[in-house]
Amino acid sequence: MHEYDTENQALVRSVVDYALARLVEEPPLRPVKTAHELQALVGKTITAEGLGGNEALSRYAEHLAPSTIAADNPRYLAFVAGAPTPAATAFDFAVTSSAVAGSSWLDGAGLVHAENEALRWIADLAGLPKAAGGCFVTGGTMGNLSALVTARDAANRGRVSAGTTRPERWAVVASASSHASIGSAARVMDIDVIVADLDEELRLTGDSVAAAIRNRPDHTEIFAVVATAGTTNVGVVDALDSIAQVCDIHGIWFHVDGAYGGAALAAPSVKHRFKGISRCDSLIVDPHKWLFSPFDCAALIYRDPTPARLAHTQHAGYLDPLIDETVFNPSDHAHVLTRRARGLPFWFSLAVYGTNAYRDAIEQTLTVARATRDLVLRSAHLELVIEPELSVVAFRRQGWDAQDYQAWCDQLLTAGMALLTPTTFDGQPAMRVCIINPRTTVDDLAEILATLNPVA
Repeated sequence: MHEYDTENQALVRSVVDYALARLVEEPPLRPVKTAHELQALVGKTITAEGLGGNEALSRYAEHLAPSTIAADNPRYLAFVAGAPTPAATAFDFAVTSSAVAGSSWLDGAGLVHAENEALRWIADLAGLPKAAGGCFVTGGTMGNLSALVTARDAANRGRVSAGTTRPERWAVVASASSHASIGSAARVMDIDVIVADLDEELRLTGDSVAAAIRNRPDHTEIFAVVATAGTTNVGVVDALDSIAQVCDIHGIWFHVDGAYGGAALAAPSVKHRFKGISRCDSLIVDPHKWLFSPFDCAALIYRDPTPARLAHTQHAGYLDPLIDETVFNPSDHAHVLTRRARGLPFWFSLAVYGTNAYRDAIEQTLTVARATRDLVLRSAHLELVIEPELSVVAFRRQGWDAQDYQAWCDQLLTAGMALLTPTTFDGQPAMRVCIINPRTTVDDLAEILATLNPVA
């Protein structure tokens, strides 16, 4: 099984040929099959004797792969899609085939150095100091959790150092528009989330954070504030500068969730929206979203990595050879130990194409988003629900309810035209398109929106 013999060599070539064909050919959009349908088509795949390479690949290529929807399709406009570059995709295979781990400097110095170069580019975009650093984790959920664990640990250590006791309850301030992973992290950490009000532009502001701090429940201490740089639903960037000011006054950790929107720091046309992000204590940006890397890849960056190492470094006899403050171990900076070098495909793509190409690609998606906004405004039967700040365009169709939106989305997918999903805005059903693929065109959006025309 582990020998690279003639049989395994042929299998590897077949898999590589399949992967190359997938890169060249746009996979069609189509509804996925039910579990019962897949079981009937694929049959039992895990057997005592094995299916053999040809049969296993055949069942995947003929039945399993077609019952998935590729996130890099230019008409995948639901959620926040992915659009990895050819270089990033190819290097993802190189990372896997190299059998390397990205946990420590001891056995991964070269790849850690490369990942740190990519982290440095993001840190520079955000205006963070030269000492800033972190690691790549699986996604925004793990990035937010790791950052908040670091923040609470720092607060706990501060209490111990000051000779004061811990509060009955720890809490973070966030908003109703914060990503769901903030609530998930709070449950994991057994902390509270104090929800601060949004302003008329749906932003979390310094004033609302200050009010939340003042009005916190008795015996509750706030150790972090979470702001969002591009909300997932509609792409709003919170008032980062004023929030940072309040955090400075109260000595509270300032975390910015830029999982989706943080990539737009590379776009000159919208960078002004992120004023104040340079004052954060921690930041996440997901390259597997708008920075054209394969899943799963999220950058977690700290202004000062020292608190992260104190919070996350694992200790055991067999780990002692790794503990060395003179080198950089990615696993010391998040809730992880064994870690795939998931930042390498992103680094390779940056190295191949250059940061100007990234700037231009993101600006292209913003141009398409603005044109989509104009298409909505020109339509007599569509209503723009909020002015787009980044690349999410949210709208409503006059007279429709949630069932109508879902039926329309189902029809688009059945016809192989697009993947969209409904949402809610201000408590009412709505639609959104998220444009992060540079291959998505204005014509794509025009054709899709035309199907909403009452005459169509």
